[in-house]
Amino acid sequence: MSRLERLVNLTAALIDAERPLTRDELRQRVGGYSDDPVAFRRNFERDKDLLRQMGMPVMTEVIEIDRSESSLGYRIRRDDYELPDPGLDDGELAALRLATSAVQVGGSDGVTATALRKLAGAPGKPAGPRPSDSPGAAVGVETAALPGGPEVATVFGAVAARRRVEFSYRGQPRAVDPWRLSYRNGQWYLSGYDHGRSDARLFRLDRIDGSVEAIGSPGAFERPAEAAVGPAAAWQIGDDEAVTVEILVDAEQAAFARASLGAGAVCSTVADGSVRFVVAVTNRAAFRSFTLGMLEHAEVIGPPEVRADIVAWLEEIAR
Repeated sequence: MSRLERLVNLTAALIDAERPLTRDELRQRVGGYSDDPVAFRRNFERDKDLLRQMGMPVMTEVIEIDRSESSLGYRIRRDDYELPDPGLDDGELAALRLATSAVQVGGSDGVTATALRKLAGAPGKPAGPRPSDSPGAAVGVETAALPGGPEVATVFGAVAARRRVEFSYRGQPRAVDPWRLSYRNGQWYLSGYDHGRSDARLFRLDRIDGSVEAIGSPGAFERPAEAAVGPAAAWQIGDDEAVTVEILVDAEQAAFARASLGAGAVCSTVADGSVRFVVAVTNRAAFRSFTLGMLEHAEVIGPPEVRADIVAWLEEIAR
């Protein structure tokens, strides 16, 4: 029996279990393990850890054998594993099915793609027509490929299960409540609450040092409503010290700035039609580029250190 087949059988046994199963019970049900107790235990622990890295919520529970003896049991609770109905309508489900048939997520052994397809076939929703059922549709042709990797699958599972993740980022350990996984300009991004910095942060997955580990029980935190919006703006994709910047945009570019920064960033409107915005910035280089894009129609008002940084940058360009 190959390891892949053994993992599939182990997953099925854990999901179908009505009660926690001991290691010996799982060895009998799954098969494919060595008869040597030491080798079996080592391989079982590796398989269990791998399933957890893939986002499978393998739970460890204490089983009372009798009054004087207890043991450990394992199972995957269906409520923790199965995705709830996300409330997508027929049109949204059709769009999701089209996307999963046309996009290949690479480097993750199909885990992320499988999860997306699982979501597209959400319980209680009709299967609906496949993209290939439409006249002239290409069958089995993937038109786009997204980069992937083990960290994408782990983060995807942690976001869905609301489990905390731990990883090293720029040489610093991070403990993060993962809110949202998004894809922008060829990169995967994780937004969430960074416990070490007591604030929301955005992380590029390709800049994570080593692996990502999902820890703790599912449902460990509540995801804020604003986490459901699209990928963050460029000036919020960074790990600079967070700063609130005030910028004045004249009437000619005010509509563009409002569309880019959002209505919530509007601080006040001046009589001549110019608008003051207040913007949260964690990537100062990206914010400088955004401001320069409006040329003389935008002015950074404060704070003083950000304004001075913009002035010095422009003077260097002029030289």
